[in-house]
Amino acid sequence: MRCISCSSFSWNIICKSCQNNLLQANFKTRELSKDFYVYSFYEYEDIKALINTKYQFFGDRVFKTLAKLSVKRFALNFEFTNEVFVIPIDDNTRHDFSQSAILAKSLKSKYLKPIFGKLRAKNKVKYAGKSLEFRKSNKRDFIYAGPKNTQVILVDDLVTSGQTILEAKKILEQNNCEVLFAITLSDAFI
Repeated sequence: MRCISCSSFSWNIICKSCQNNLLQANFKTRELSKDFYVYSFYEYEDIKALINTKYQFFGDRVFKTLAKLSVKRFALNFEFTNEVFVIPIDDNTRHDFSQSAILAKSLKSKYLKPIFGKLRAKNKVKYAGKSLEFRKSNKRDFIYAGPKNTQVILVDDLVTSGQTILEAKKILEQNNCEVLFAITLSDAFI
């Protein structure tokens, strides 16, 4: 097999050299609304080709590698006084796997418990390449079927305008969940 980044022979989808030299996570914070933050690990332009593997049959292996290098390390350093649920945003399988579920699963730790299939969008509109106005006028219309009266962390692969995360936060708050923050692999601020 060849590394999808540098084309060197490798046992991994992304070789160790590229993992060590090109994919060092750089923790970034962005405030989406008053006192609500999203934490990301990569600039979108730096991993755009890797993010777009979510449309490829091998994308799950790419996301597992990126998760190992970023969100998994975050989970190992996260300490809290009680269990916090990790909820992937709309973890429906569209391309043979769910990238948000892969990221959420990698957050599992003593304090963090991923739960799946609990936050689903009724509106399946695609936001890729769309304007902020389009995003605002075509909400995801989430349904939440998870535990109530708990603390949660939202997980998604990418944050652009933040509209999806804020809409997910709102529906969770309507179900008496305290959303501590959101985590994304990449930030593509528009």
